[in-house]
Amino acid sequence: MHAGMDTARVFAANRAAGAIALSVAASAGVTRRARVREEGPLRLRCPGRPGPELEAVIVNTAGGVAGGDRHVLDITVAPSAHLVVTTAAAEKVYRRLEADAEIGIRLAVGAGGSLAWLPQETILFDRAGLRRMIEVDLDADARLVLAEALVFGRTGMGEAVEEGRLLDRWHVRRAGRLVHAEAVRLEGAIASMLHQPAVANGAVALATVLVVPGEETTVTAVRALDGVYRGEVGASAWNGIVLVRRCAADGAALRHDLVAVLNTIRGTALPRLWMS
Repeated sequence: MHAGMDTARVFAANRAAGAIALSVAASAGVTRRARVREEGPLRLRCPGRPGPELEAVIVNTAGGVAGGDRHVLDITVAPSAHLVVTTAAAEKVYRRLEADAEIGIRLAVGAGGSLAWLPQETILFDRAGLRRMIEVDLDADARLVLAEALVFGRTGMGEAVEEGRLLDRWHVRRAGRLVHAEAVRLEGAIASMLHQPAVANGAVALATVLVVPGEETTVTAVRALDGVYRGEVGASAWNGIVLVRRCAADGAALRHDLVAVLNTIRGTALPRLWMS
């Protein structure tokens, strides 16, 4: 029993606890960092020249996320500031031995501000465990483009996710009112679940893009690219938001479709790291 307790303590002591807190503010039409805090393996870099929209890149120096790791990301965009956030590479979630990895994301955007949350895809390995919570608070006239992509195994390497656990929850509030909430739970035989027609029909790469505020014209523009897509793409608008869902047979096809969708929605080039 003591040996087991010692093993548990060693395991807990070697888990990564990372955090980033970023606040940006606008002055004379230029968005700059107002506050940055980094903890553990997480780092934040802002390449490029200052301009109306600031680009921020999240770097995980640990090279991935393992079971028991805990990461917290807190991003605040002040009124009239504009920010795009991405990651240096796809995030990898490795096989867990005991506890799940946990990622908490809080995004807040002030009046007249905008945030494009565009991390590169999250890749789950076989028997990975991930619990993620995304909380978004928007001012009444703030703008948000939020994109998240999940890839179950690196198909190019012949990998598959047979078993694992994923709990992914989103809450989006606008002027204090909940305008969007969703939860995805996949637990146990994930490969079998993904093959079900009502789940992913065999696809192993999934993505969601949320646009607030969103209009039917955005849906029309996304649907107009139907001949470009390599996977399946669906878009809809209601109550002032747009939601785009995508699924594909592999990560490369999903990324191709996601780039097309985001370029159409944003009307500007994606961060350079998306093109590498």
